[in-house]
Amino acid sequence: MRSDIVKKGLERAPHRSLFKAMGYTDQEIAAPLVGIVNAQNEVVPGHIHLDQIAEAVKAGVRMGGGTPMEFPCIAVCDGIAMGHIGMHYSLASREVIADSIEIMAMAHGFDALVLIPNCDKVVPGMLMAAGRLNIPTILVSGGPMLAGNMDHNSPALSLSNMFEAVGSVKAGRLSEVELLAAENAACPSCGSCSGMFTANSMNCLTEVLGMGLPGNGTIPAVYAERIRLAKEAGLAVMKLLKADLKPRDIMTDAAFKNALTVDMALGCSTNSILHLPAIAHEVGITLDLDLVNEISSKTPNLCKLSPAGSDHIEDLYFAGGVQAVMAELSRKDLLDLSLPTVTGKSIADNLKGVVNRNPKVIRPVDNPYSETGGIAVLRGNLAPDGCVVKRSAVAEEMLRHRGPARVFESEEQVSAAILGGKINKGDIVVIRYEGPKGGPGMREMLAPTSALAGMGLDKDVALITDGRFSGATRGASIGHVSPEAAEGGPIAFVQEGDIIEIDMIAGTIHLAVSDEELAKRRENWTPPVPKVQHGYLARYARMVSSANTGAVLKAK
Repeated sequence: MRSDIVKKGLERAPHRSLFKAMGYTDQEIAAPLVGIVNAQNEVVPGHIHLDQIAEAVKAGVRMGGGTPMEFPCIAVCDGIAMGHIGMHYSLASREVIADSIEIMAMAHGFDALVLIPNCDKVVPGMLMAAGRLNIPTILVSGGPMLAGNMDHNSPALSLSNMFEAVGSVKAGRLSEVELLAAENAACPSCGSCSGMFTANSMNCLTEVLGMGLPGNGTIPAVYAERIRLAKEAGLAVMKLLKADLKPRDIMTDAAFKNALTVDMALGCSTNSILHLPAIAHEVGITLDLDLVNEISSKTPNLCKLSPAGSDHIEDLYFAGGVQAVMAELSRKDLLDLSLPTVTGKSIADNLKGVVNRNPKVIRPVDNPYSETGGIAVLRGNLAPDGCVVKRSAVAEEMLRHRGPARVFESEEQVSAAILGGKINKGDIVVIRYEGPKGGPGMREMLAPTSALAGMGLDKDVALITDGRFSGATRGASIGHVSPEAAEGGPIAFVQEGDIIEIDMIAGTIHLAVSDEELAKRRENWTPPVPKVQHGYLARYARMVSSANTGAVLKAK
């Protein structure tokens, strides 16, 4: 066992004495040592209950003959961090999470790991660590929040409705009394926010990658079934250890293609196009953005989950969950079903007996919302290395759009302009110097997109940024523009009033400025002084790579 390096032999008597100082018996020390990586805290609603998940996991590990040893992991709530300095730290926390798990696992010789995340950057950060360490590992999340309800006759609510409500109040379409009523109802339980936002996107895709048990992405946080799943995960990791089945055996090139396929069918957050390449990078696989369009071109979009539609994750759960979506896709041979999973079985075995229980929530594969997937990568002279849009959440009339650029140097500037009524129908808002390096940290921009939606402009105004958008964003919101402005990408040279042409059908984005004029603007451009010059964010900005490569940290 790997743990023999910390407990076996004459020379390890001092080490064993330290284990005994914590109350471990000789029998527990002799058993496989399983690290339980728990991201529980009292800050994040998706994580506040993870102590219950951890206790259930530990019970499963003990039933399987192992000794569970819990240690913590940080977690940022993107909703609480939104709209202020905190959002600079969200994406950047992903690398800290991966690094800290590597440190703990290597320092203490664990034989296996169970990862317990729930929210946005924690899931990919933990999967990155799993791929890097390559010891038997399983992930079990805390599960989604229930959707909110004002009453039995009102549409279900989620956090995205709250951000949009701010714009509605500013536009006089909603009173502050109504805002407070929605505020009290939108988030009725613990768990990751109830739509197909980034957290739930990544928890669902963990199932597809084969690193989580069926149900990981959709069983509600408050259901007893979630506790049972956690116990099963503890048992399963012991079986993985016995079989010596490791993350790199599971997270193969074919597994990532499966994940992208289900991503397109579900209409996941655009952040998945940051995180999947970063996870793949840790196992030595390169996911090129062109693969996204290749897979999207042949994958039907089967779900319209909030913010793209009125359904929520609990509706997907009742319809059969991620496995039912995979079963639909398998009817057209769109998935590789031969791949191994943490169940110890193949995907094909896992799908036996799975049915789509609600074709209104999961459209049949021969009657999709669209014949192409929920996410598109656009390229052109404004984004030579690509940019990303959640096409399934864009109104049909905005799939092709041409308009004048309204240029802003930060999220704060554009939010003030939107709420101040200075953005007009037909405008294309450009927000730059918000990329991985320039932000730094590539902030999510849910506030401006939600303000536009709340003011009724989401079908008339497009946004383009080298930053990113929340999974809760809807509308023509195009992010991850690469290269970013801080590295001299063409987005740095856009001027107020320049005409921009967007075609999400053809996959193009074009700045209607001649090559000669762009070259002249480039010559006159001076790189900006870094916004942050000390602390973690300064180091992160120096080391981070472009969004089109997953915004991973450079080796040198």
